[in-house]
Amino acid sequence: MKTKCLFPVAGYGTRFLPATKAMPKEMLPILNKPLIQYGVEEAAAAGLTDICFVTGRTKRAIEDHFDISFELEASIGGTKKEEFLSGIRSLINSCTFSYTRQLQMLGLGHAILTGKKIIGEEVFGVVLADDLCFGQTGDGVMTQMMQVYEKFQCSVVAVEEVADSEVSKFGIVSGEEIEDGIIRLDTMIEKPPLAEAPSRLGIIGRYVLTPDIFDILEYLEPGRNGEIQITDALMQQASEGRVLGYRFKGQRFDCGSVEGFVKATNYCFASS
Repeated sequence: MKTKCLFPVAGYGTRFLPATKAMPKEMLPILNKPLIQYGVEEAAAAGLTDICFVTGRTKRAIEDHFDISFELEASIGGTKKEEFLSGIRSLINSCTFSYTRQLQMLGLGHAILTGKKIIGEEVFGVVLADDLCFGQTGDGVMTQMMQVYEKFQCSVVAVEEVADSEVSKFGIVSGEEIEDGIIRLDTMIEKPPLAEAPSRLGIIGRYVLTPDIFDILEYLEPGRNGEIQITDALMQQASEGRVLGYRFKGQRFDCGSVEGFVKATNYCFASS
């Protein structure tokens, strides 16, 4: 069974300063729930209940969030406010949580490699909490991607069309569409200039990875910005086998930006 999901959460969240000076960006709330909880709920719904965090020195609040607060629970026990904790209690009871620290910020590929010891030799999911996703079919994006993995038995990345002005912010991919919404990838470029982009399909923060990705990351040379790029590792994996791009059915909000965060808040408020 595939049960592990990796959450790289060591970043500084500089686009939200000063709010993130002392608070992890992943703990910023959409309505009354932090971003990281949305991501863990999505993973758990896909059967990925072994939650593995690659964290950093300023991220203790994430660890505390997925733990029991005896003083708080004693204070509100027996009152109507107790129901506000039902969602997080359910996650605490149904999931296990592991933590390891990324000592240096050397790129997403490096963050994923840092999680090798707690993932082991298993297929695993990766969720970037900055990308808040809602499925349109009743299944979350990670559930949809696990279904694609079960059929094709190879790494899967979530992709969507991005605007020309956004191309240089994404890993951009192209390839042959082998089924509706499923693309066998043959080209992946990390944050290319628009003129060099092979398509307008950008990778978003959802992955299902086979464990051989660790062997590639371990010996991968730094790429763009001197960082270990997961896009470069996936390109090598694609050349040795298969990597699929999946046009997920749902909606994504870039909550790593203030504009996207406000749009996500408005969407959730209108849906509540």
